[in-house]
Amino acid sequence: MPLPDDSASTPRVFDRRLLDERRRRALARPDAGSARFLLATVAAELADRLSLVQRSFAVGVELAGHTGETAALVAPAGQVETLLRVEREASLLANAPLALVADEEALPLKENSVDLVLSPLSLHLTNDTPGVFAQIRRALRPDGLLLAALLGSDSLTELRAALIAAETEITGGASPRVAPLVDLRDAGGLLQRAGFALPVVDNDRLTVRYATMFDLMRDLRAMGMANMLTERARQPASRALFFRAAQIYAERYADPDGRVRATFEIVYLSGWKPHPSQQKPLKPGSAKASLADALKDRSGRL
Repeated sequence: MPLPDDSASTPRVFDRRLLDERRRRALARPDAGSARFLLATVAAELADRLSLVQRSFAVGVELAGHTGETAALVAPAGQVETLLRVEREASLLANAPLALVADEEALPLKENSVDLVLSPLSLHLTNDTPGVFAQIRRALRPDGLLLAALLGSDSLTELRAALIAAETEITGGASPRVAPLVDLRDAGGLLQRAGFALPVVDNDRLTVRYATMFDLMRDLRAMGMANMLTERARQPASRALFFRAAQIYAERYADPDGRVRATFEIVYLSGWKPHPSQQKPLKPGSAKASLADALKDRSGRL
């Protein structure tokens, strides 16, 4: 099926065709493997969280897992009988035994057709993230599970601040260079808005140290995470801008040994498609004991 055209009139934060190009380039880079530490960390965490769920899944989907690392960790455990990889970019599916080329924003999965969806570090790069969550819920069978990891809004705050400060100093203004990311406080709302039951949201922060800001940016390019904002500046930034940003970065975020810190916030979400067997909150007024009674001490006083 044809992938959505980013030239459509609907406002778009991300240039998804440029995202495809970035991922293809990242896949071909000789240093890409060493830069995949973030995806490897998330894949291991999602596999571990899935292992704690005391049930098996007939049909699972790894949605936009880039390298298939999550699927590779989950498959040997036998908890998922059939595991389908879905990617927007066909070249990422070269060695996948069961695969589908499709866009996260236009899932061709039938309603009530899968039991599990795993998505590592992808859904924060969709233009209609609430709509994607709704499509995932539709594709899941009742009591099906979504496990996802997104980059949170506290990611790369150091880089964002250094670039804004440098560009403001040099040009008097700043253009967007770091993608807007999901806020932890809004993540649970995404699940509830899409109709998921028993939503759970938590986060983890990973601090990575680099010799310079340029080493961080090199890793970001190798991850396919270079700027793909629709409103990005079309003219290449000057070398002076990046050199000044690197100076500001080092001044503000260097450790005593001179290495600079970069923060990655990972937001983990899980939710279930509603099913009658799931626990439900008590209706207001249905409690058999009051909170005041529960808090009374032995003398009967609060």
